[in-house]
Amino acid sequence: MATAQTLRQKERRRHLLIYAGLTPFVIMAVFPIYWMIITAFKQDPDLYRMDNIPFWFNLAPTLKHFKILFYQTNYGAWIVNTMTIAAWVALITLVTAVPAGYALARLRLPAAENIGISVFMTYLVPPIILFLPLSRVVAMLGLQDVWWALVVVYPTFTIPFGTWLLMGFFKTVPMEMEEAARVDGCGYLGAFVRVVLPVSVPGVLTAVIFAFTLSMQDFLYGLAFVAPGDQKPVPVGVPTELIRGDVYYWGSLMGAALLVGLPVAILYNFFLDRFIQGITGGVGK
Repeated sequence: MATAQTLRQKERRRHLLIYAGLTPFVIMAVFPIYWMIITAFKQDPDLYRMDNIPFWFNLAPTLKHFKILFYQTNYGAWIVNTMTIAAWVALITLVTAVPAGYALARLRLPAAENIGISVFMTYLVPPIILFLPLSRVVAMLGLQDVWWALVVVYPTFTIPFGTWLLMGFFKTVPMEMEEAARVDGCGYLGAFVRVVLPVSVPGVLTAVIFAFTLSMQDFLYGLAFVAPGDQKPVPVGVPTELIRGDVYYWGSLMGAALLVGLPVAILYNFFLDRFIQGITGGVGK
């Protein structure tokens, strides 16, 4: 009895130490979101008076900054543009990277490993180098100053990363599963669709999430290829429209970031387990 009580006390102390160690990191992770929330709802005098307590409301909360977003800027159009671009890029990446990753992992192509490394190396090329030749491609396609230009440009860095990621994941799928499917009458395509693809959902989902995220956070390509206000994505529209000279619309800036970032973060949490499995590159038995 005493031994069981001692073990419970040790377990309780261990949990307390773990939570005590994690608390500073949780505070560092949550504080920016908290700061965005209170800044988005603060009145301007409450934001700029130095004698006020900055961590809470000294004046009544206001929706003024959100009214500026939706009635004095094209923020609604920016959100639609961003989500549409990210969805198209994720789809293009998925359709391209899945067969490419599988081919490099399974079909025993000559120098497949080196090809995979070369594909990944293209992802590491800085965008500042690539946007000059890509601007020529965009001009030839007649897509200047429309958000479709970004749908063409973004796969240049999402497909290489997605291919490299999926190549590593497909290698973890046991070959015996495909061989058993072919023994049962499936061809290579049938075995891939019915056996490999279902167990590779974590890796595929991870590639989609990365493509979606990379598309949403890009600034350089959006700034270089899209100028009209109603065609901009959120990462370009918010800083270019809400920072005017030396005037920063802090409330609206924080509100714009909050409305886009928080729902996406919550959505990602629903896929967190599969995302971690995809990152670690493992397939359950």
